[in-house]
Amino acid sequence: MSSPIDLVVQTISEKINPIDVKVINNQIEIIIEPRQIISSFQFLKDSSKCQFRQLTDIAGVDYPDRENRFEVVYHLLSFKNNLRARVKVYIDEGSAIDSLTSVFPCANWFEREAFDMYGIQFNDHPDLRRILTDYGFEGYPLRKDFPLSGNVEVRYNEIEKKIVYEPVKLQQDYRHFDIQSPWEGTTYKEEEQDGNGGK
Repeated sequence: MSSPIDLVVQTISEKINPIDVKVINNQIEIIIEPRQIISSFQFLKDSSKCQFRQLTDIAGVDYPDRENRFEVVYHLLSFKNNLRARVKVYIDEGSAIDSLTSVFPCANWFEREAFDMYGIQFNDHPDLRRILTDYGFEGYPLRKDFPLSGNVEVRYNEIEKKIVYEPVKLQQDYRHFDIQSPWEGTTYKEEEQDGNGGK
């Protein structure tokens, strides 16, 4: 007799025709083509056998050495079947994928975060703009090639009485930093002692 998770996997294999579908740690993992996003998620949500009615997260992953640099990962939950599913889509840096907001309205902010952190573009998104970084922010902070120090530093200018943005200036003072403790670095003048042990 097949388990409920096996029946869901079989249904997904037959109806969606994914690149791959398997069960890992009691969780369904599905890999689909970017062009299948809307139809696949609509099926996963509406099918009586699947009923993945809640989108819990969308995340990006950056693999700079791969041909399809970005992996977009969607997490779904089915309360009815007590199952979780992870859907993966692979895209290259210059490609955009369809926004999922028409199927799951909660995808709005998740997709904005993926855009803000990785630069992943979503077609037909109602308001694709940065959500975590500032308006004039340069680059995408979670990409592997983003500099650790960032591109811009922010500080309050006491003279101008406002926040200013400046290019990052790395101080070189640390090159000659003395890592000894203050006590080890201190030299004391040795005092002579007399023969009786006194000073």
